[in-house]
Amino acid sequence: MLYNYTMFFRKKVGIDLGTANTLVYVASEGIVLNEPTVVAYSLESKQILAVGADAKEMLGRTPGSIIASRPMKEGVIADYHTTSSMITYFLKKALHGWVFWPEIMISIPGGASQVEKRAVVAACKQAGASDVYLIEEPLAAAIGAKIPISAASGHMIVNLGGGTSEIAVISLGQLVAYKTVRVAGTKFDEAIMRELRKKHNLIVGERTAEAVKMQIGNALVDEKSPDKKRIMEVKGRDFQTGLPRIMEISDKEITDALQKPLKQILEGIKEVLSQTPPELAADIVDKGIVLSGGTSLLTNIDRYITYYTNVPSFVVEEPLYCVIRGVGMAIENLSSYKEAIR
Repeated sequence: MLYNYTMFFRKKVGIDLGTANTLVYVASEGIVLNEPTVVAYSLESKQILAVGADAKEMLGRTPGSIIASRPMKEGVIADYHTTSSMITYFLKKALHGWVFWPEIMISIPGGASQVEKRAVVAACKQAGASDVYLIEEPLAAAIGAKIPISAASGHMIVNLGGGTSEIAVISLGQLVAYKTVRVAGTKFDEAIMRELRKKHNLIVGERTAEAVKMQIGNALVDEKSPDKKRIMEVKGRDFQTGLPRIMEISDKEITDALQKPLKQILEGIKEVLSQTPPELAADIVDKGIVLSGGTSLLTNIDRYITYYTNVPSFVVEEPLYCVIRGVGMAIENLSSYKEAIR
C-alpha cells in the first residue's frame, strides 16, 4: 500500500547541472528553477551558508572564514559533498520542500568517464532520488532544439556551456562523432581577467569579467565599421599601486582576449567534422551547425564559426534553456528516448 502511495506522489525531475548555472525541470510544471551553481560555506564548521544566487553575490567578497566557490569544474563534480548538498537544496526549492523519492534525469558531458558518471548518480541518490537516469548533454540539447534525433540524417550541435563545449554529430538517436572541449564560458572570463591584468595592470574579479563578456564581448569585430566600437567602464584594483581604479575598455580588446579559447573550440568543431561520414557531412552543410548553451549568446560567435568552417551556423531560440528543455522532454517520455538514456 505504501509503495503504491509513494509511486503516485513521486515527481519526475530533470536537472541541467552546469558549471555556471543549474536549471531544474519538474514534469507537468516546466522549468521551475534557474540559479548559479555556487555554494558559500564556513571554512571552520563546513556548514553551508548560501546556495545559488545568494552565494554568487558573495564571490570575491567573502572574509577569510567563508568560501564561495563553484563545486562543478569543467562540467564534472569537483567537490562531491558540496554538490550533493547543493542538489538537495535545489530539489527542495523546486519541489517546495516535498522531496519524496523523485525520479531524476540529469545531463552529463558527452565524454564523461565512468567515475564521473557514478559520482553524479551517487550525488543524486544522496539528495533523495529513487531512480537516476543520465543523458548526454549534446543529445539533450538536440532534443531541446527540436532536432529529430531519431531520423537517418546528420545533425551537428555545439552546446557552449559554462565549463565545457559539447560538440556532436547525431544520427538515428546516437552520437556518431563527438568531442568534449573543456573550454567554455568560464575560460572566456579567465581570459578577460588575464588580458586586463597584462595590458592595463588592472585586477578584476570573476563577476566583473563575466559582466564585461556579456556587455561588450565579441567573437568577431567588424574592422570596417570602427563607428560601431563599444566601450565599457570597468572597475578593479591597480596591480602596481593596490588602489581602486576605473578605466574604459573597448570590445576590440576583449575580442583579442577571447581568440585563444575560441580557437580551441573551433579546433574541436573541425575535429568532429573530420570524423563525420561523408553523407552525414553533406546533411550538416545543408542544415547548418546548431549552437546552444549560454555561451552561444556571445556576440557574433555564430559568424565566427561560419567564417572559419564554411558551414552555416546559427543560435537556437533561448539557447540557455536548450539542455534543460531536452532533459525535461526525455524524463516525461522515457520510452520515446530510451536510446539516448544511459
